[in-house]
Amino acid sequence: MWIRRQDPYFLLVSMTGVKMGDSFVQIGCAHGGRLAAVAGKVGLTGRAVVVVPDAAAAARAGKGAADAGVLVEIEAAPPTRLPVDTGGFDLAVVDDSGGLVSSMTSHDRAACIRELLRVLRPGGRVMVVGAAPRGGLSGLLKGGPSGPSFAASGGVNAALEADGFKSVRTLAERDGLVFVEGIKPREAG
Repeated sequence: MWIRRQDPYFLLVSMTGVKMGDSFVQIGCAHGGRLAAVAGKVGLTGRAVVVVPDAAAAARAGKGAADAGVLVEIEAAPPTRLPVDTGGFDLAVVDDSGGLVSSMTSHDRAACIRELLRVLRPGGRVMVVGAAPRGGLSGLLKGGPSGPSFAASGGVNAALEADGFKSVRTLAERDGLVFVEGIKPREAG
């Protein structure tokens, strides 16, 4: 019997809902393979940009993109001042699995969320991917965060709603990750 190896990024790509032709921006890069999996779905007709705070994250992003053979624009800047166009993106993914947003002050988190609102088109979505504490035997063997992260505790939900996102909800908590989604309101006009 032949056993096909499962795609390790299937859950992430499914949760983001990214599709061919989308423009997506990712904030932070704790894992280059995850970035590349999402970036690969936009194809040549879409656009993938990652904004990272430092050289180490830029190197992870570059290696992940190169290993997967996908095109990703890499920008080094703080998440509180994104060097990208206003209203230019369908999807923003915030990779907080390494604690990028969790470690910010509440003032900087609010500035980051305002920047996400700025760069998303009306009706665009934000997906925050955070670390979730593992339970049971898996938690004992693999380690990981012992308490709830900013995303797993519901802090991201409250922060997104407070700064203007609508329909904020936790989509899933699985495989050591938590996925929180919010929608930028459509402007009347």
